[in-house]
Amino acid sequence: MVGIKDIAKKAGVSISTVSYALNGSPKVTDATRQRIVAIADELNYIPNMAARTLKTQKTKIVGIYLANYSGVFYGELLHGLTDTLLAKGYELIVCSGMKAHRFLPERMIDGAIILDMGFSTEELLEYADRGHKIIVLDREVEHPNVRQVLLDNKAGATLAVDYLKTGFTGKFYIVTGPTNTYDSEERLRAALSELERFRDEEVIVIPGDFSKATGEKAAQQIEEEWAGEPVAVFALNDEMAIGMYNYFAKTQLVIGRDVKVIGFDNTEVGQYLHPRLATIEYSKYKWGAVAAEKLLKLLEDEMVEDEIIYTSLIPSN
Repeated sequence: MVGIKDIAKKAGVSISTVSYALNGSPKVTDATRQRIVAIADELNYIPNMAARTLKTQKTKIVGIYLANYSGVFYGELLHGLTDTLLAKGYELIVCSGMKAHRFLPERMIDGAIILDMGFSTEELLEYADRGHKIIVLDREVEHPNVRQVLLDNKAGATLAVDYLKTGFTGKFYIVTGPTNTYDSEERLRAALSELERFRDEEVIVIPGDFSKATGEKAAQQIEEEWAGEPVAVFALNDEMAIGMYNYFAKTQLVIGRDVKVIGFDNTEVGQYLHPRLATIEYSKYKWGAVAAEKLLKLLEDEMVEDEIIYTSLIPSN
């Protein structure tokens, strides 16, 4: 590989001059910088990231940890993250799996944003104790090097229940997300708490995992238990609600007439369903942008507060 020594030799300058030129230092003139950059391009020079990191202690890279990349949920979140980081000279890598956890202690990234319950809180606190900066999107953690940017799941679930209960009495279903996930547990807890205000009907909780497949399975159970009266269903995310639409389209039950459904996340597909999927909305772009802003401030040792991303209701048409 071509190194800065090779560039210095061809340019007839010192290694430090090449380093200043390639790093945009004002210690060299524009003419010298342009000549050195041209020689570096001619020699196909590629900067050594590892060496630069050892010197500066910064990679200018941030990692976001996700449980998986499936579904349509992550696009806007990553867009918000990327736009904010690029504006500050940082880049983003998307991480998943246990081996990627080493990126923090090995300082392959400057900081981390966590939306992955496979990353235990104990492990996060261990890294935070070592000085690593972390933003969590999926749990509550108290530590000077950790900040929270969480969805207002309680308000969103309360809006969903109140929407379904308006002018309705009858059997009420809740389709949950994966076990031990913060958003699912918060939404379920808030929904059950709000439903305690209405003591005139049965509440049935169906386990799910935020996938269309479990939404279809839940719809099948609802069809099998159908007793001729309308029912209400709060699916704790849109993916499962869309799965329910898919299943009920093959049955005699009609959404809007026999089954009143609401989801959570306001994914784009929901607006094209008939009737439009009622859902709980929040800005996934803002969620990502705020998380990035908080992490960058942590990395600069600035004062940073936790933040809540607020939710609102989008009714069916």
